[in-house]
Amino acid sequence: MNAVKTALLLGLLSAILLFGGEAIGGRTGLEYGLVIAIFMNFFSYFFSDKIALMSYSAQPVTPEQNPEVYARVYPLVHHLTQRMGLPMPKLWLLPEDSPNAFATGRNPEHASVAFTQGILRLMNDRELEGVVAHELGHVLHRDILISSVAATIAAAITFLARMAFWFGPRGNDDDERGSAFGGLLMMILAPIAAMLIQMAISRTREFSADAASAKYTGSPDELISALGKLDTSIQRNPMTDATPSTAHMFILNPFGRGGLMRLFSTHPSTEERIARLQAMRYSQIR
Repeated sequence: MNAVKTALLLGLLSAILLFGGEAIGGRTGLEYGLVIAIFMNFFSYFFSDKIALMSYSAQPVTPEQNPEVYARVYPLVHHLTQRMGLPMPKLWLLPEDSPNAFATGRNPEHASVAFTQGILRLMNDRELEGVVAHELGHVLHRDILISSVAATIAAAITFLARMAFWFGPRGNDDDERGSAFGGLLMMILAPIAAMLIQMAISRTREFSADAASAKYTGSPDELISALGKLDTSIQRNPMTDATPSTAHMFILNPFGRGGLMRLFSTHPSTEERIARLQAMRYSQIR
């Protein structure tokens, strides 16, 4: 099912690029859009995870690089991958004070899990285990490719909207059927389309990954505590360097939930997620 969703997202990316190219530059723009679509489909499948990691200046977590982080995180991740039947993912550290984490990659064999410095300072080991299990839940459910591709699509749409603003057609050549109206339309629709893509794939995935965390750690309490801490901390210290195109990848919205971000949230509310986890606790008691 996830393979079908990925194919549909890549098809949507192609359609948006073709439509946007024609709106901006007529026949020439359509040709450019086709070339870009072919390139982006290939690039988003094989390299979207690397783009996401590079955009946050991610540093490898190895015994040679970041040995203290490795000594703490590796045993937690290794233990959970054995329980979940997953290969060991690559580990990354984001030099960011705001607490958060995400998983990315095209399949479990090419997966990565990234943590911010802030989340390592904020979480105790049990809470961190709940976060790790959540991210590995995305790997287990093969959500990570869809998430990475969606980030690339959203970035491409944003880029196209900027192209429409700066390079929209200004002549009257009949062959160049694009118009200022087409560029304006892309500027209006692009952010909406990008947000709809993110919202469509993010909400149910978070509930499933939360359930996986509760299952493989043996209790929902670890993630309940972690989500509560994260929600409070992110409201006080949002991730200012985060990009809207990658916000859906994180365990919690890195921008917080104030102002307009409440209307366009890429995640279910923390309260709803905690309520569902608490319901799992009560069902276990019964």
